[in-house]
Amino acid sequence: MSRLWAKFAAMFSNRSLVGMDKAGNRYFTRTEELDVKEKRWVVFKGEQDPTSVPVEWICWLNGQRKKAPTPEEMAVLEARRERVRLNVALLKKEEEERRAKEGIRPKASGSGPDLKSFIQQFPGASEGDTIKEASDARGGLRSPKEMGTEIKVAHQAKQQPESSEPTGSGESFTPGTWQPPI
Repeated sequence: MSRLWAKFAAMFSNRSLVGMDKAGNRYFTRTEELDVKEKRWVVFKGEQDPTSVPVEWICWLNGQRKKAPTPEEMAVLEARRERVRLNVALLKKEEEERRAKEGIRPKASGSGPDLKSFIQQFPGASEGDTIKEASDARGGLRSPKEMGTEIKVAHQAKQQPESSEPTGSGESFTPGTWQPPI
């Protein structure tokens, strides 16, 4: 009954249909007599899914556009989006072919950073690093000798004086990144 009443009331209200998108969502506007500002809203077709609203209509709803997008404009923009999707798919295919040609295996999605290549960029692994790797391979169990070596390496690192001045060539400096020691 309330649905019937809502449809009946809508017939006599001062709202006007501005347009529809390809998903079937309908966009309305109304200018209130007391308010000078125009009210804009969307009536979703089916389930209320805000992700189904195209960007152009979002801009219109938020007042970033004065005029609603026309069907011709929507068709042009949809064709452009489709061209971009096809270009992205083509670029991904070319990248996979290039990697296969060079023998580079594709990175697994969701995996963490490649730590082995990160460690290889340092000149030499210290004794403590190899011990830690070996202990990790055994499930984190360490012998007393290994623990003593780690303590010795850590003690040597603490003995080196810390400089309060930044170091580097200046080529990689970004303002605001250096913080004085606490």
